[in-house]
Amino acid sequence: MRILIDARMYGPKGAKGLGRYIQQIIKGLKAQDKENEYIILLTKDNWLARNASRNEAGGDEFEEANNFKKVLAPWRWYTLAEQLYLPRLIKKFQPDLVHFPHFNVPIFYRGDFILTIHDLLLRKFHSRRASTLGPIKFWLKKRFYLLVIGAAIRRAKKIIAVSNFTKKEILKYYPRIRPEKIEVIYEGITKLNQSDIQDDKEVLLRYNIREPFLLYVGNAYPHKNLEKLLLAFKKLEGWKGQLVLVGKKDYFYQRLEGQVQAIGLNTNSVLFLGYIPDQDLASLYHSASLYIFPSLYEGFGLPPLEAMSYGLPVVASEVECLKEVCGLAGEYFNPEEVEEMVKKIKFVLNNKTRQEELRQLGFKQIKKYNWDDTVKKHLAIYHACKKNKNHQEGS
Repeated sequence: MRILIDARMYGPKGAKGLGRYIQQIIKGLKAQDKENEYIILLTKDNWLARNASRNEAGGDEFEEANNFKKVLAPWRWYTLAEQLYLPRLIKKFQPDLVHFPHFNVPIFYRGDFILTIHDLLLRKFHSRRASTLGPIKFWLKKRFYLLVIGAAIRRAKKIIAVSNFTKKEILKYYPRIRPEKIEVIYEGITKLNQSDIQDDKEVLLRYNIREPFLLYVGNAYPHKNLEKLLLAFKKLEGWKGQLVLVGKKDYFYQRLEGQVQAIGLNTNSVLFLGYIPDQDLASLYHSASLYIFPSLYEGFGLPPLEAMSYGLPVVASEVECLKEVCGLAGEYFNPEEVEEMVKKIKFVLNNKTRQEELRQLGFKQIKKYNWDDTVKKHLAIYHACKKNKNHQEGS
């Protein structure tokens, strides 16, 4: 069977959690499947140059294998070029099945495909604060997004939802979809490179981090609720630590950075590190006092699980998805209430017993999330779709 995967978002540097998901799925398929033929679509950003070092590539590169061929697809996601030219490229390789790991399926593509839905953020939040576009362009682009999402969900042979919450969201907004068409497959946890205590100290020094500190990893889109996190941090009276935010610097992080002085915070107490490589991120997970995740909406939520894998206590918003994924291993708060966020952060910081309890519960919780199992379930769906197609053609 020839399977084509749209991996243009491959790697955590370019597309954060989604990029990590694509990277781990393909890595697992390379290890588990030596029979099927795979065509992997990539952009220039994740096409490993011959003379580029692995450190320079930042882990976002892809290397071919015997049954894995990479193909350049130079069109950015969410663009008109993607919609127009991607179907022609896919048709050239005549795949039996295409896996689109995100909703941006070209509306003119008519072959068999499966679809992964990570969340329905665009259906939930309508604010233009999540965009840099003007009002007219924003409205037009949003309408087109909704058209693309709806068409992809209706036409997919199978839909992979990354959580039960996401499945419920799909059925809520698209009630005509049969529930059995959607299969919930949890993501796994990526164990970052280990480091020793001396390495951790050197990394903290390099980034001007002083202990103790709170850690957040992710983007700064409005639904991540980082403005309220800044307000909560300001209210941590008497605590002399830092707030460290890790995520690729973009318009939204720049906007957030400008608010630090505006609300009266010391610029030395809030650090915006931008994107950092995995080996450095591991040191931050090792050294932080707790991991804070104040999001208003998530489809899965990998960073809190990554934090748990390092024994880092997690304090998170009580949104349905995070409670599903993190279970008893999180201390939860109402993300709309700054005072409650402050209260829960203080409670964990000042309670060694609760910290240890969360640490042990976290180690237990992460056993539910394994990339090998995730990949096996993806493979089973690929084969089931092929079997169903053969059955239909033979009847």
